[in-house]
Amino acid sequence: MFLPSAAGKTTDPGRRPLVSAFDLFAFVLVFGLFALFTQGTQQTLIPIADMEQVPISLSPWALPEYALRTTLRMLAAIIASLIFTFAYGALAAKSRRAEMVLIPVLDILQSVPVLGFLSFTVLFFMNLFPGQVIGVEMAAVFAIFTSQAWNMTFSFYQSLKTLPRDLEEVSRSFRLTGWQRFWRLEVPFSMPGLVWNTMMSMSGGWFFVVASEAISVGNTTITLPGIGAYVSTAIAEKDLVAVGWSVLAMLVIILIYDQLLFRPLVAWADRFRFEQSAGAPPPRSWVLDLVKRAHLFRLVLSPLGSLFRGAARMPLRSPVPVPHHVSRAWASRPMDGVWTAMVIGVALYGLWLIVSFVATEVGWREVLNVVWLGFLTLIRVAVLIALASLVWVPVGVWIGLRPKVANALQPVAQFLAAFPANIVFPFAVVMIVRFGLDPNVWLSPLMILGTQWYILFNVIAGASAFPNDMKEAASSFHLKGAQWWFKVILPGVFPYYVTGALTASGGSWNASIVAEVASWGNTTLRAEGLGSYIAEATTAADFPRITLGIAIMSLYVMAFNRTLWRPLFTFASKRLRLD
Repeated sequence: MFLPSAAGKTTDPGRRPLVSAFDLFAFVLVFGLFALFTQGTQQTLIPIADMEQVPISLSPWALPEYALRTTLRMLAAIIASLIFTFAYGALAAKSRRAEMVLIPVLDILQSVPVLGFLSFTVLFFMNLFPGQVIGVEMAAVFAIFTSQAWNMTFSFYQSLKTLPRDLEEVSRSFRLTGWQRFWRLEVPFSMPGLVWNTMMSMSGGWFFVVASEAISVGNTTITLPGIGAYVSTAIAEKDLVAVGWSVLAMLVIILIYDQLLFRPLVAWADRFRFEQSAGAPPPRSWVLDLVKRAHLFRLVLSPLGSLFRGAARMPLRSPVPVPHHVSRAWASRPMDGVWTAMVIGVALYGLWLIVSFVATEVGWREVLNVVWLGFLTLIRVAVLIALASLVWVPVGVWIGLRPKVANALQPVAQFLAAFPANIVFPFAVVMIVRFGLDPNVWLSPLMILGTQWYILFNVIAGASAFPNDMKEAASSFHLKGAQWWFKVILPGVFPYYVTGALTASGGSWNASIVAEVASWGNTTLRAEGLGSYIAEATTAADFPRITLGIAIMSLYVMAFNRTLWRPLFTFASKRLRLD
């Protein structure tokens, strides 16, 4: 049926206009973001000398530009972290021999403090682009990457190791190649947990923004414009008003990228939940709703979407088929022995190099003292992880089982996770000095401020992904109270909790280098521990002692993980899979 228009012509009421208001808004949003990207990156190509002529300003009007620069660094780091996660996590999960090497290496990498990476990498990146800001920018992005990548990789690895066997059988029945299986089964199955861990990584990166933007290694000191440098300057000048402005700017940034990035991702990832019955109403995102209504915008982007879908469906295989007898020999026990011997040989050679380098400056008495300092930090980490678990596991379960609550509290959780402990340091220093408290005790909670959220975010992800049919079964059997906790929900979220606690433990070791040395103006407090030892060595550019501190920290982390977290992870992957 046609209706007469005001001009006397007939119009079809079902016909959509060529360009709708939703299309205009979508294009404005995309091109606005592109303009901001261009504005933020053009300063990376100038000489370092030109940048150093403009000191960090504590005026609040400088914060929008600083916020843009910091956000672009963090987004670049998160993209690099995602690429690293897919490659490293898949290789560790699919190859037993690679797993023997890659997972211990990942334990070491997550325990190495960001300042430890900066100590050895800032000069490398600066030499790639001599005299240019882009070299320092790459060093800062790499430092933020090292605070983001590890928990994402552990999350992806945990998802692949706990993939339900019936889904694996379905992929084999459809004769999917390894490439197709990766993009059509493994990546979608990992999405709910990976999105929440990506959110945590983005927020956790704020904790080390100060260290990555105010780079100081020995006589080399370069300050990059950004919120981290703004906070560092405000603390040095005891300007609490400027600290407050930086917190407000962080809140605004988190709200923006929550609405434009993570809320759409959470809503999109909900479609990949492993369900065998009808679930709760899915989370909503106004950005996704806008894109669905922006028909011209979707039409313009459809070739790009078709390209990605086509690439994921390509039946890629090895160009040279491996003969059966070769693959059988490669998987044999003698080859396992050869591989193990090679790994041990490389590890012993690396240990010899470290010992030879450290021995040029450090004696055995100091080595034993550093081992003792590591033990003190270990006690702090263990106690803080236990306390954080008691608090955040019940809270995470409560939030994750209520999609509306999770949707409402998502930006709040991101802000709390992003809140840098560095901003709390001035208040902690003032309180400890005023009341005569022991820094060895009262600086310890600063270690967990930025890392406790790994536990919360992973438990929320586990509870959000908990199958609805399991909830219905528990309800039909009238499981309540302690029985429901110990028989239903804790086993359901346990793989996610282990991933969160593992990364929180490694992150606490990492944070110790910042938390065991707190400053406010000219007042500096130190807690006795391995973190403060590494911090002092880094300030002095004492590379043998930096190497010794990082090596001892890595040994503690590996021993702790192998003794506690790895057995728990193996138990979760074998006994608590959704099969």
